[in-house]
Amino acid sequence: MASNSSSHSPRTVEEIFKDFSARHAAVLRALTSDVEEFYSQCNPERDNLCLYGHPNESWEVAVPAEEVPPELPEPVLGINFARDGMERRDWLSLVAMHTDSWLLSVAFYFGARLNRNERSRMFTLINDLPTVFEVVTGRKPLKDKPSVDGGKKSKNNAKREKQIKANQRLHKESDDEDDGNEDEHEETLCGSCGTNDNEDEFWIGCDICERWFHGKCVKITPAKAQSIKEYRCPSCSNKKAKHMG
Repeated sequence: MASNSSSHSPRTVEEIFKDFSARHAAVLRALTSDVEEFYSQCNPERDNLCLYGHPNESWEVAVPAEEVPPELPEPVLGINFARDGMERRDWLSLVAMHTDSWLLSVAFYFGARLNRNERSRMFTLINDLPTVFEVVTGRKPLKDKPSVDGGKKSKNNAKREKQIKANQRLHKESDDEDDGNEDEHEETLCGSCGTNDNEDEFWIGCDICERWFHGKCVKITPAKAQSIKEYRCPSCSNKKAKHMG
């Protein structure tokens, strides 16, 4: 039976995030670098098994806790039973999805006594990390800072990228993937004021010219951005108006 570290009880946002990061690192290792060992331990002939990530960054495949209800939320049960009935890649992806849900449930269990602002800050820290599913499937998480690519963004992708760039500096070391893109990110300047000194504020991207702007510079709030299907910056809006005139 797994020891779900019930004696370990983080309280603050920083402590809970540290716990989350350790468990996250543990299960990632199980599903990537240690995947052969993990796969062999998930024998369908064994009892119902769960994948645990522990605060000391170790992972374990074990039967669930016997006490009901458990002291901590339990991972999904019976991951071994589906192993041989699916393509290996699909099975690992499924385990990753359930593992992401479990990691969040443990974090919010520990954070039950946090206030609204603390919960928001905790989730922001967590959301800066790639999910287990994203890493296992090879999908890259959306970057907080915009980057220029050679292709034209679709309207749906552009809309998804109109997100709040808040609390970006709270956990700079959380995602090693972003380290290589740091210089590129720093080159992004507001198309209106020409600066990049308000990193913690809301930004919005123009779907026409693909330049990025501080929300306050173009008088667009995060709430208003969510209802905009195609955002045109002031310059592009003026060009359209002149063309129609």
